[in-house]
Amino acid sequence: MKLTNFTKSHGLGNDFIIIEDLNDELRIDAGITRALCARHFGIGADGLMIVKSSENADYLMDFRNANGSTAQMCGNGIRVFAKYIYENLLAKGKLTIETGAGLKKIELINLNGLVEKVVVDMGEPALRCREIPVVADTDEFIDHHLVADKFTTKATCVSMGNPHCVIFVKDIKEIDVKAVGSVVETLDIFPEKTNVSFVEVVSEQKLSIRVWERGVGETLACGTGACASLVAANLNKLTSRQAEVDLPGGQLLVKWRDDNRVILTGGAKKVFVGQVDLDYWKNKEREIEYS
Repeated sequence: MKLTNFTKSHGLGNDFIIIEDLNDELRIDAGITRALCARHFGIGADGLMIVKSSENADYLMDFRNANGSTAQMCGNGIRVFAKYIYENLLAKGKLTIETGAGLKKIELINLNGLVEKVVVDMGEPALRCREIPVVADTDEFIDHHLVADKFTTKATCVSMGNPHCVIFVKDIKEIDVKAVGSVVETLDIFPEKTNVSFVEVVSEQKLSIRVWERGVGETLACGTGACASLVAANLNKLTSRQAEVDLPGGQLLVKWRDDNRVILTGGAKKVFVGQVDLDYWKNKEREIEYS
């Protein structure tokens, strides 16, 4: 039996398992990922992040959703990933992390050696339908009609390294996130599926959102969702280019700078560390359904 070390961390309740594989020795497939992330049978998490070596950055973030699928980017995930690197591998306040959505520059704000906040340059939002991607009869999907099952609404689509469909609502508490989000996520117009952000505009500088994440379900927080929501709100002339974003798990600060780059600031917390026998899950060869 060979045990592998792991760390469990969260960003505003959006929780992740972090495992090092700097020498590319581990073979963690979709089935093992589902097993580790399962709330009742495994460690339990919204996603798995594997720390790998990079030729282009300090480290590479290999991100997996709880259902075993891969994702290019995760705003909350990259913050706890950076905290892990700072505390375990690389003691400096600025990092560059390679992701499926490109290189991301990180600044860690620490107090007495403990990371309190992480500032992430999330890059430029993609607005063209072919870049998001979304199949539509328009170049940009902004305040555009969206037909899903038995309801019709207006939505704005943005990619922050992963696709988001942003829907503005009057009262965030009244939305059945699972019922609506699960339908919108798998619409044919989204060839790679989509995350779905439900947004209540509280003021010009404050949003309240809930997010249905593809491959996961509703989470307590979503960093890319917060960024996409601010961009969509500004495009629809509902907010300024900076806003506090309230999520069920806490608050993030998002700024869409004049140079078109989106800056995300938020906390990251380590919950616990432990060891897991990856061979156990390989030998079991069982599928654990995540719902």
